[in-house]
Amino acid sequence: MIRRSVFSSWLVAALYVLLGTAAAQTAPVEAAKLSLSYGQFGLVYQMFSITIATMGAGFLFFVLAQGNLSPKYRPAMVVSALVVAVACYHYFRIFNSWNESYALNAAVYTATAVPFNDAYRYADWILTVPLLLVEAVAVLALASNIASGMIWRLALAAFVMIATGYPGEISSDTGTRLLWGTISTIPFIYIVYTLFVELGKSLERQPPRVQVLTRNLRLLLFASWGFYPIAYLLPVLLGGGLSASGVVAVQVGYSLADILAKVGFGTLIYFIALEKTAHDRASGAPENSTTPAATELST
Repeated sequence: MIRRSVFSSWLVAALYVLLGTAAAQTAPVEAAKLSLSYGQFGLVYQMFSITIATMGAGFLFFVLAQGNLSPKYRPAMVVSALVVAVACYHYFRIFNSWNESYALNAAVYTATAVPFNDAYRYADWILTVPLLLVEAVAVLALASNIASGMIWRLALAAFVMIATGYPGEISSDTGTRLLWGTISTIPFIYIVYTLFVELGKSLERQPPRVQVLTRNLRLLLFASWGFYPIAYLLPVLLGGGLSASGVVAVQVGYSLADILAKVGFGTLIYFIALEKTAHDRASGAPENSTTPAATELST
């Protein structure tokens, strides 16, 4: 059931990737007037480089760390590895787009005729957010049919959130950004609230050490996901409209949020799975199971 939900989400994601990439070609022409200082351009450049390295290191860790877990918990690491692999690829594209969008001219980086393509970031989110939701639901002590239904609802909310946030992201008009940002916040609040509450409910069904890790997971969820709308609003808070400081702030903010939400979240999932593996071995529970893999992390 969960696998079918994820597959359906990916079908929708593929369609939106195509639409998003096409829409990116309509980026505001005002971008051609934007100039960045050497430090501003370099800060974003280095942040993208760090993010690529972090995602790549995360991929290697999640692949190699599977050997420390019982077979029934390893699929959770496969999901984590997929998330950071997709993100690593898209950050390469974002990094290249950034370099193509600005050229050094008398100690100032001025925008070229090639607009920065924000669609790469949204294409990444539309693919990785459903996988992150699978990871989050995997730590809940839910029956497979309940978990599957929850993923359906959360995946739909995630699609609406990303689809409605994109028009505001590529707009240089403050009113347009605020309008679409407000609409996008509604499904965003639903997702964060649902996961935060359900993770709290699952605490009593977890071993003591896992309870501590799950509480940390709730805090990381709130901190990392909560940083996205803040980053979205930074161009408005820093003066409104299109500005050099706003562009730099949003790119750095999104990169930090992605590192926390993908590598950080996946690492905590690993430690939860590691604790559950140790608990199973101590209690004599079988290490292999026919229960669907996505929900085994919570049983």
